[in-house]
Amino acid sequence: MKKYFAEMIGTMVLVLMGCGAAAISCAPGVLTTGIGFAGVSLAFGLSVLIMVYAIGPISGCHINPAITIAMWVNKKIACKDALMYILFQVIGGFIGAGLLALMVGHCDGLAVNAIDPYGLGYTPCQAFVTEMVMTFIFLIVIFGATHEKAPAGFAGIAIGLSLTLIHLVSIPVTNTSVNPARSLAVAVLDCNANNGMTDLWLFIVAPIVGAVLAALVWKAFECKCCCKKENADA
Repeated sequence: MKKYFAEMIGTMVLVLMGCGAAAISCAPGVLTTGIGFAGVSLAFGLSVLIMVYAIGPISGCHINPAITIAMWVNKKIACKDALMYILFQVIGGFIGAGLLALMVGHCDGLAVNAIDPYGLGYTPCQAFVTEMVMTFIFLIVIFGATHEKAPAGFAGIAIGLSLTLIHLVSIPVTNTSVNPARSLAVAVLDCNANNGMTDLWLFIVAPIVGAVLAALVWKAFECKCCCKKENADA
């Protein structure tokens, strides 16, 4: 159970800090300008970075159903654990979003994911491709940074910075999800979200598709590496 509770706490921190940066520190008029998209991007990245070192030794710090599914596809986690991880990640997401709502005193403006949230003309197709590709990149970084041949102790930095970069690019398109638990919690709790529930399917399906594709690509990478090693030994 400690692994599941670690995932719950980690997801809670991610939603509270990441979405909190958007809802509180990026609000219009806060300290004149607020922290802006760059600040929100950094908040999400730092949240993952600190959680990798905080709960990584306990649960591996997935704190994202898409990551857990990708790990399950590559047989790095058992089916039962994967299901429990996802359940507790969703619970953690709701706890984080609930705490954020209490902190701001209302249930609107919780950084809900939506297609073209800022009216810049992005289409559902563009939003889907964005979420899928960004999740794919995120998972490739995670697989590489946590590989046994990767430099020890630096996985959290690589993963956190990659999530920061992903947000810097994709916030204008979708408010950046790449994490179904993050999207589900705020969409349900944000009672004034225009498209939060309408667009929710995209922020569940697209990250999962991207994660599965990344898992399959990484499996092919590992297979080729094994073949080369066997040939060298022979």
